[in-house]
Amino acid sequence: VQVVESGGGLVQSGESLRLSCTASTFSFSRYDISWHRQAPGKEREFVASITSAGDSTNYRDSVKGRFTISRDNAQNTVYLQMNSLKSEDTAVYYCKAAVGSGWSRTSYWGQGTQVTVSS
Repeated sequence: VQVVESGGGLVQSGESLRLSCTASTFSFSRYDISWHRQAPGKEREFVASITSAGDSTNYRDSVKGRFTISRDNAQNTVYLQMNSLKSEDTAVYYCKAAVGSGWSRTSYWGQGTQVTVSS
């Protein structure tokens, strides 16, 4: 399964971006999708997630109320709408697609897309 992120770029503080994550699989609707980010010199951290059916989402506290994750299974795409961006949101954003449970759970990562927020 190939996971591809897009939509990153350079924006000013307070502006918005929408990231997209697609996966090359006929069973996209079976995958839980999550976004993670990694800033220079820092560890990768969880940002947001959405279940395979899209019926449950989760966010890290610092992005709640500003970021929204959603999915369109017909388009094999998950979106991360990022509003009111701050300089501390600057990072490479990665998408992870995960399927299965327990010992058989398998994850696939994309190559990342750069988001830079200038203050």
